[in-house]
Amino acid sequence: MKKKIVVLTGAGVSAESGFATFRDQGGLWEKYPVEKVATPEGWRENPDFVNEFYNGLRHQLVEAQPNAAHKLLAQLEKDYDVVVVTQNVDNLHERAGSTKVIHLHGELMKVCSSDDPEDPRYVRELTSGHLDVLPTDKAADGSRLRPFIVWFGEAVPEIERAAAECMNADIMLIIGTSLQVYPAAGLIRYCPQHIPVYLIDPKEVATPHGYDVTVIKDIASKGMERLLKMLPRP
Repeated sequence: MKKKIVVLTGAGVSAESGFATFRDQGGLWEKYPVEKVATPEGWRENPDFVNEFYNGLRHQLVEAQPNAAHKLLAQLEKDYDVVVVTQNVDNLHERAGSTKVIHLHGELMKVCSSDDPEDPRYVRELTSGHLDVLPTDKAADGSRLRPFIVWFGEAVPEIERAAAECMNADIMLIIGTSLQVYPAAGLIRYCPQHIPVYLIDPKEVATPHGYDVTVIKDIASKGMERLLKMLPRP
């Protein structure tokens, strides 16, 4: 049986693909206040503005390509049972070939009902040929389509599934996340304490006590190359 690797990824894994990050210096939050484009209140106040923001992001996303870090993570599936838990809303992991991806904060290429965002019956995936959602576009329940994104102040429906995967992990890998955004940052606490944990990030990241964390201070692609030489042989 293959050992299970649970990977928690953040914006740092997609930064090398040229896809705009939110929190870093020069990120989207500096140009677009979070309360305007990433909260239920912002949506209620000006849905057209929010809609155009995410339409623009989708156009950026289809131009971006998976980078070496995404591809190396996908290649790990040859030797390990790999589950990627991502805070990112892009689909770069899937496009690189990862087959088990849990999106904690939603998916940019999907839209849903504005009345019932979590109802899977009303979730629809967009295509590269149809990226723009119009104000007149409706979900199957008749409500206006909204981005399938978990906004600030909303529940994170996939967190329980992610926690369950962490409980069964043999190895945990954390890439490109500051471990400051909850509940995602708390997932390491669900991992067995005896397992090895690897953290890849060029910046200083505070790691929780009680875990054997090996820090690889590098960007995601270079860090993954170094990690492959350190992982226990399957």
